[in-house]
Amino acid sequence: MYRRILGPVYDNEKENWRILTNKEIYAMVKKPTITQTIRLNRLRWFGHVQRVEENRIPKRVLYMNLGTTRLRGRPRNRWQDEVREDGRLVGGEGWKENVHNREEWKKLLRKARNRFMLLVPME
Repeated sequence: MYRRILGPVYDNEKENWRILTNKEIYAMVKKPTITQTIRLNRLRWFGHVQRVEENRIPKRVLYMNLGTTRLRGRPRNRWQDEVREDGRLVGGEGWKENVHNREEWKKLLRKARNRFMLLVPME
């Protein structure tokens, strides 16, 4: 949508018209990428499930062991692995201590959203 609105730009170095790259567009509109949005929502959900009572279904499903065998080759990333990586990017090594304190957790997520700490380099 933004690409069409902003239109092509004239490149003085190459002396021709070109289309803006995704990186340039995101820098101009200052909106989070879809990857950043997914990461923040995943962390937000993780914090919610951690604070939920032990007998609730989401918490039981999160820590359920299915006991199935994995396929050959490189193992797929599990949801918990992705959450662990996102948390490390946002809050450093001690990010899990803030999960049970709702206000601190909100502050951590707000800080990540405002400063775009979850920026994934686009290639």
